[in-house]
Amino acid sequence: MENKDDYKKFLRAMVPLRANEGGLVDDPDDPGQITKCGISLRTLSRLNAVDNNHDGLSDYDFNGDGAIDADDIRGMDDASIRLFYYHEFWHKYDYGALPNNVAIKTFDFAVNMGPHQAALILQRALLANGHRLMDDGLLGNITRALVNSTLQEQLIPAMRSEAAGFYRLLVAVNPTSKKYLKGWLRRAYL
Repeated sequence: MENKDDYKKFLRAMVPLRANEGGLVDDPDDPGQITKCGISLRTLSRLNAVDNNHDGLSDYDFNGDGAIDADDIRGMDDASIRLFYYHEFWHKYDYGALPNNVAIKTFDFAVNMGPHQAALILQRALLANGHRLMDDGLLGNITRALVNSTLQEQLIPAMRSEAAGFYRLLVAVNPTSKKYLKGWLRRAYL
């Protein structure tokens, strides 16, 4: 890993993520298809060409059979899960540069609702704390500077509230997702 302190912070962020995402889920109502620890077959398939170690093989064909399929999801071990989340979320969006608790919460939301929506949640929490910025869903320099100038004790509750509102909106738009609301709200308020 590039930076040992960053990787340690990432490992701390993985603890609540693992608790929130759980294990293997094959819910026919999940548009992501079969999922393990929040990593869906749809996502892995979309990332088929990723080859971070430059060995000529997809990093996410975990069983090495030449195809990304449900068997790759089922067979993912802890090291594969960490590799995926470190490269595709933590490092890619530089969550480690955020203050500890904000980084952990933003990372968790990014896994559950996507990086763009998680950045919107963070930006709207900044707006709720009296800052002026455009909520564009990008973790750019302005957003990062405002995060660093805001007390985490004020920002985290606003992030929780914004996330809860987002989850309730999802259910209003798609009532079949109501079965997930209790878990989503628990996640928002942790």
